[in-house]
Amino acid sequence: MNFHNKNSIPPKYILLILTIVCLILIGMSYAFEETLTPLRYITGVTITPMQKGINVIGEWVGDKLDMITDIQTLQAENEELRNRLDEYQTNNRINLSDAQELDDLRELYELDSRYPDYEKVAANVISKDASNWFDTFILDKGTEAGIQEGCNVMAGNGLVGIVTEAGPNYSKVRSIIDDNSNVSAMFITDSSLCNVLGDEKYMDEGYIRVEHIHKEAEISEGDELITSNISDKFLPGITIGYVSNLTLDSNNLTMSGDVTPAVDFDNIQTVLVILQLKQDVEEEE
Repeated sequence: MNFHNKNSIPPKYILLILTIVCLILIGMSYAFEETLTPLRYITGVTITPMQKGINVIGEWVGDKLDMITDIQTLQAENEELRNRLDEYQTNNRINLSDAQELDDLRELYELDSRYPDYEKVAANVISKDASNWFDTFILDKGTEAGIQEGCNVMAGNGLVGIVTEAGPNYSKVRSIIDDNSNVSAMFITDSSLCNVLGDEKYMDEGYIRVEHIHKEAEISEGDELITSNISDKFLPGITIGYVSNLTLDSNNLTMSGDVTPAVDFDNIQTVLVILQLKQDVEEEE
């Protein structure tokens, strides 16, 4: 049921009333133009400065809003550039790592091909002692991979050292630069025997020591040293390094000198471990 409000005014009458009011106001503005002039003046004097002030404030607020928008845009662009730079650096590190790994594998392959008679397994260095040099370090493979105490270890262009301890999944290596290392060696030129001694003090200059060289040995600076046949721990024929700075000892019977190792003991990442022991190879012969 619909209820109609008898007191309501129809819309068409409201429109008519408003039209009449507007016409009356227009007429009054023309009729009393001179009378309203002071009012318009007062209005102009008071309202116009307010409008100017409002415009100045509006422009200032607009400038600040534009500045905030620009800052936000720059921050977004900066964040995007930072992300792109991080992505580039990550990719670059990956590429460098891959390149280094490829070089290591290439070196291991070449090293492996130089000693084809020995069975070997590749291993990664997972930790080392506090020294600046790789005098002792740990590998990520052990007896489960066939590694045992006494296995010879190679990297780069020659001999690294020997395994002194082996567990199921790790092994510890003492390198030839360690102070406790003593390798029976010989010169590849005339088979003269000598001893290569680890000495970390000399490694700061890039050398280890060679001693007990017969003074009549036909050798010269730069000759190659290899492991000798008489060594009880090291397999024969593995490159140790290159001799320099030969001097006659005080006994006037032997010479000593420096050896530049064939391996970079400042950075060893991967190695080859020879699985045969010296005594096993001798028994097979």
